[in-house]
Amino acid sequence: MEDIRSAHAAIIGWACTILCLVSCAAAFSHGASLSACADMMPRHLSTQLYSPSNNFVTVHTNMSFYFPGDKVPVTVRSTQDFMGFLLQARKVSNDEIAGTFIIIPPGSKLLTCFENGDTVTHSDKSLKRNLSFVWKAPDQPIGDIKFFISIVQSYFVYWAKIESAIVAQRGQN
Repeated sequence: MEDIRSAHAAIIGWACTILCLVSCAAAFSHGASLSACADMMPRHLSTQLYSPSNNFVTVHTNMSFYFPGDKVPVTVRSTQDFMGFLLQARKVSNDEIAGTFIIIPPGSKLLTCFENGDTVTHSDKSLKRNLSFVWKAPDQPIGDIKFFISIVQSYFVYWAKIESAIVAQRGQN
């Protein structure tokens, strides 16, 4: 009788674990949560962080400088498929999120971490490889910026805060 109770408890434990994993996976299949805004880390269970320098993704812009109010094209290129992402522009001086995204690709959506549209995440779990965005600099000077992206290749594998080159701010418009 004790063996049956023990086996029953083990089965219930496994069922609860699987149910939890499935519900968590479903929760993040429509984009990152607001809890990832500050550190850009996924909130998955038992995830494996890989070094940002050892990844298959690059973040580019064709501009090495911008003026306040400018629209800056940003491209994310990857040699492998990935499912999820979180993209932000941050001030080099203090790592604060800055500006807003005004054009985003299909399969993505805007988030409001500190102001409307300052962050972009995936809106579905379709495989992605190359993405194009347009970021709008604030009208007031904020200094040099970098773009950062966190990529989720699978539920258990991700890279956090892969960074672009610095985009230097020039004078007023």
